[in-house]
Amino acid sequence: MSAGELQTRDDGEAPLATASAMGLLACPHCDAVWRHAAEGEPCGRCGTHLHTRKPYSLSRTWAFLIAACIMYIPANLLPVMITRTLFGAQYDTILSGVIYFWVSGAYGLAAIIFIASFLVPLFKLTVLILLALLAQRGSNWRRPERAKLYHIIEIIGRWSMLDVFVVSLLTGLVQIQGFAVINAGVGIAAFGSVVVLTMLASLSFDPRLTWDSRQQQDAERERREPARDNREQKPA
Repeated sequence: MSAGELQTRDDGEAPLATASAMGLLACPHCDAVWRHAAEGEPCGRCGTHLHTRKPYSLSRTWAFLIAACIMYIPANLLPVMITRTLFGAQYDTILSGVIYFWVSGAYGLAAIIFIASFLVPLFKLTVLILLALLAQRGSNWRRPERAKLYHIIEIIGRWSMLDVFVVSLLTGLVQIQGFAVINAGVGIAAFGSVVVLTMLASLSFDPRLTWDSRQQQDAERERREPARDNREQKPA
C-alpha cells in the first residue's frame, strides 16, 4: 500500500488508514457516507456537493482571523457601556469594568468578566492562528494535542458573549430618566464582531487538515482542480 493511502502516526506506531484513503466521503449535510465518490459530486440523498476537505478552508479561516484581530483592538479600547447620572457620564471599557469590580471587592465577578471577555477571545484567536499556521505548513507537531485544542475552543466559545448579554440587560433595565441611564458603547459592537468572527473562523477551519501532511494537501489540491475544471466545462 502506497504512502498516500496511509496516514503515518507521529509516535512511530503502525500506520493508520484514513477514510479518504479508503475512498469514503461523508456528506456534511445529511451525514451519509459514500464509497468512491468523486470530488464535488452531489450527494445521492440530499444533493449536497461532497468534498474530502472543506473547500478553501484555510483561506476563509485566515480572512476571518485577520478581521477579528483588527476588531480586537477597538473592542478593548473603546467604551462598552456609558452610564449617565446626575453627577455626569462614565465610560467603561472591558478592563475598566474588571478593575472596578476588583477594587470594589467583587473578586469573583471581576474574574469571570476578565476570563470570559478578555482571556477567552484572546485564547481563541491565538489557538486558531496556531492551528491554521501549522495546518498550512502540513506540520506533524503534536497532532493529537492540536485536535484536542480545536474541540476545547469549540466548547468555550459560547461563553464569549457574556459582556454583550450583561450590557444588553442593563441597557434594557436601567433607564430612569433624570437619574440614571445606561447605553451601549461602540466597543460592545466591536467586541460582538470579534466573537462572531472567531466563531466563523472556527467553523471555516477544517480540523481534518491537522492530520494531513504537506504532500497530502498538495495531492488533494491537485485532485480538486480537475474536478472544478470539469464542472466549469459542462454546458449550461
